[in-house]
Amino acid sequence: MTLEGGMKCVKYLMFIFNFLFWISGIALIVVGILVQTKLNGTLHITSVAASGAPIVIIIVGVIINFVAFFGCCGAWNENYCMVTTFTILLILIFLVEIAAAIAGYVFKDQIRDAFEKTFNQTMANYNQSTNAANIDNLQRQFKCCGAANYTDWFPKMSNGVPDSCCRNVTPNCGRNTSADVIYQGGCLELIKEWLKDNIVIVAGVALGIAIFQILGIIFACVLMKGIKSGYEVM
Repeated sequence: MTLEGGMKCVKYLMFIFNFLFWISGIALIVVGILVQTKLNGTLHITSVAASGAPIVIIIVGVIINFVAFFGCCGAWNENYCMVTTFTILLILIFLVEIAAAIAGYVFKDQIRDAFEKTFNQTMANYNQSTNAANIDNLQRQFKCCGAANYTDWFPKMSNGVPDSCCRNVTPNCGRNTSADVIYQGGCLELIKEWLKDNIVIVAGVALGIAIFQILGIIFACVLMKGIKSGYEVM
């Protein structure tokens, strides 16, 4: 009876784990969409390493949702094949996440360089309507002006800076470049600081998900052993 009760506990713990795992998948999807909207939505970054990161996060979140649903069904129905498949998929996801974390650390400088290059190219082509909208959106969001500072606009514009640099945006306000009218600090450093601040949150979410995954693998292995041994888990 003790063993049967223990296995029943494992079954319900695994079910709860998969529910939390499903929530973590939703969290990843939300994070991926926010990053995609915040950065790639304002600048069309051509680097695969930089532009693909949020897409990979979204894809992993979708896969996690699928795997969590699979694990819930396997645990509730006490299906050895489904629980085994769930365990294998969870281990593979865990390994992929480790590889992605290592790749992100290795290519972090390339991502920053790609973003800086794209920002400067977008500024150079500001007169094109699409690029103007992109750079204006970014400058309004981060309350900045230019790449390094507002003077980056002087070679490109003869009558001041874009109106999106203004503290209070009004028509032609960018012609007055005094500090009380426009933001004089550059965007690149502010964006780098934003990425640096938010990487701590991303790392915390990733660590929490990794802990859930390890617990899930342990629960699944114990449940597999119980099912294979023929113990009844009700």
